[in-house]
Formats: sequence, structure tokens, C-alpha cells
Amino acid sequence: MSHILSRWSALLMGAGPHREKQNIVWNMIGSFCYASASMVLAFLVMRIAGEEQGGIFAFGYSTLGQQMFIVAYFGLRPFQITDGRGEYRFGDYLHHRFLTCAAAVLCGAAYLLLSGYAPEKTAAVFLLVCYKVIDGLADVYESEFQRQGHLHLTGKSNTFRTLLSVTVFLTVLTASRSLPAACAAAVAAQIAGVLLFDAVVIRRMPFVDRNWNRKRMGPLTGAASLLFVSVFLDFYIFSAAKYAIDAHMDDAASGYFNMIFMPTSVINLAAGFVIRPVLTWLTGSWTEGDFAGFKRMLVRISGLIGALSLLAVGLAWFLGRPVLGIMETVLGNAYAGSLVRYHVPFTAVVLGGGFYALLNLYYYVLVILRRQKTIFGIYAVMTALAAVLAPVMVRRSGIFGAAYAYLALMAVMAAGFAGCGWLAVAGGERAAAGK
Repeated sequence: MSHILSRWSALLMGAGPHREKQNIVWNMIGSFCYASASMVLAFLVMRIAGEEQGGIFAFGYSTLGQQMFIVAYFGLRPFQITDGRGEYRFGDYLHHRFLTCAAAVLCGAAYLLLSGYAPEKTAAVFLLVCYKVIDGLADVYESEFQRQGHLHLTGKSNTFRTLLSVTVFLTVLTASRSLPAACAAAVAAQIAGVLLFDAVVIRRMPFVDRNWNRKRMGPLTGAASLLFVSVFLDFYIFSAAKYAIDAHMDDAASGYFNMIFMPTSVINLAAGFVIRPVLTWLTGSWTEGDFAGFKRMLVRISGLIGALSLLAVGLAWFLGRPVLGIMETVLGNAYAGSLVRYHVPFTAVVLGGGFYALLNLYYYVLVILRRQKTIFGIYAVMTALAAVLAPVMVRRSGIFGAAYAYLALMAVMAAGFAGCGWLAVAGGERAAAGK
């Protein structure tokens, strides 16, 4: 058995003499598979099981499930992959993740107990929470792969785990027409994927210290606590419109809003292609004092994200109606006219997604500069704004109001992050010059 696992690990780890190229290629493939899974699944659940089940899935997978993923994730990925000096061992990060995953499951269960949902919706959403929490566990392995310079393993894990769990989910859903049964099967497949593509592989990687110290859990929690709260609030702000729809409209409305919200995944995917590969480079440049190179790269990446966002908005405006019409056709005759009427909100969501991609870049800049308090301050202000703005606009204008609330929140938050990011860079440069 050990021999088989060794050969399996060697097969996955093999990158040949062109590791950097493999890192880029597999990161793109993995990011595409991971991001597209949400879109494909939400679409197919609506077609196979109907708009109500589609809305339940969309909320459980993309909203509450993702929020609990954030609890499991604890904001540690950027901290871990930029921990170039080895302040904490992989074993420390792993055992800390066990604790946060348990907390995420308990938080999800508590939310559902207080929600008043019907039993079938409660079961499906809880299983989707478990699915996303396992995603959070996989992230600690994938972050370590990236820290060790093996981003291609992160991409492979994302790709193969996603394909395995999505295939199992859709097979069971098609055969049973039961959303809870399909979610349970997906959870089992997700567990198998983490074992096969993460846990087995990392045990056979050199230079990965799997030892851990219980006394390190407190300092690690403290080091990442502001990042965690910030990321948790970030996703709440990002999803405030979805929470408002779940609270003030029906499950079908959640499904429809999720349909027009899909482009944000594509924009974030494209931004990830641009941002992820340069994070270690930006970290190294800042650490080594190459401030001019750091700023040049930051301007270049900002410009690229801006150009891609403008292109996406243009395509959404001119091609949005035909695309939404095609989606209606594929969903079936029962959905005729249900999406095309949301062409303007669709375009607004795309523009909001562009702002979100830009603010993510400057979020990482502030993480590299270790400005956790600044990050937290921005999110605290935006959370208060989101908690008021999204429910009010959804009650007044339904899905239209949700889209405009999302756009407004993303634009204000992007301005805050970009402004604080450049101020932090200037301040860091002055501090270094004064030494």
C-alpha cells in the first residue's frame, strides 16, 4: 500500500524541469475548475430540480456555505503563503485548521437552528456547509504547496477534487432528484479528494515540517485574528445582497439572483490568474527593499485588472441580453423571460465584480505590509454600511436593488483599499529610507 501511495504522490508531484510553467498552467486550470463549479452547479440544479431547489442550493453553496468556509479558512492563506521565514510550521497551520473547521461546522449548525427553515432545506444547507468546510481544510494543504513553491500541486488539487465531487453530486441528483442526498454524496467525495490529492501528497514532500506545538495555537490565532475577522466581514459585505434576498424574498429569487451574479466568479477567476502568481514576487520585492519594482508591478497589475473589468462590462452590456436568453433556453421553457429582464442588474453586478477584483489586489498588498488594523478598519465601516444598505434596497427594488447595493458597496470598498494601500506603501518606503 505504501508503495502505491508513493507512486501516486510522485505522479502528482512531477512537474519536470519547467516547474514555473507548470505552476502557472495548473493554477489557471485549478482556478477555472473551482470558480466554474459554482456556476455550473447552480445552473444545473435549477434545471434538474427546479427553481426552488436551485435557490436553496445557491444560498447553501455560495452564501452560507462560503461564509462558513471563511470561518474554517480563518484568513490564514495569505499569512501562510507569505510566511517565507518559517515563523510557523505546517503542523501548526494544520492543527489550527482542525480547530477552525470544527468551529465552522458548529457556527453553521447554530445559524440553521435559529433560521426556522423547513427540514429539507436545513439538511441540504447543512451538508453544503460541511462541503465548504472540507474545502477550508484542503486550503491549508494547498497553501503549504504554494509556500513550498509547488503551486502546480494546488492547481491539481483544486482541479481533481472539484471534478470528483461535482461528478458525484450531479450523478446522485440526476438519479434521485433529492438535493440532500446529492449533497451528502458530494461531502463523501470531497473527503476522498482531500485524502487523495492533498494529505497523501504532502506526507511525501521534503522540507515540510509536520510537527506542531499546542502552545503555538494561541499566537497563531492572535496573529491571524484581525485577518480572519476582516475576511469574514469581507464576505458578508460581498454577500449582503444575497442575505437580504434570502431574508426578504423567496428561494426562487435567490436562484435568479445567483444566475446574474455568476460573472463575478469569472472576473475573480481572471483576477486570480493575474494576482496569485505575483504574490510571492511582491512579497520578496518588499522584503528586499525593491520599492520601485514593487510599485511598478502594482501599477501594472492594477491596470490589467482595470482593463479586464472594462472589457467585461462592455461585453455584459452589449451581449448580456442574448447570453441571458440562451441561459433561459437551456434551463427550459418554464424559465422564458425570467432572466432577460435583469439585463441592467446583470451589467451592474459585472461592474461591481471588477471593483471587487481590484480591492482584492490591495488587500494582499496590505497583508504583505502587515497592516491588519487598516484592513479591519475598512471592513468594519463597510459592514455597517452593508447591513443597512442591502436590506433597504432589496425591500424597495427586489433583485434590481440587490444588484445596485452590491455595486455601490464594491465601489466604495475598492476606493478605500486602493487609497490605504498606496498610503501604506509610501509610509513603508519613508520608514525604510529613515533607517
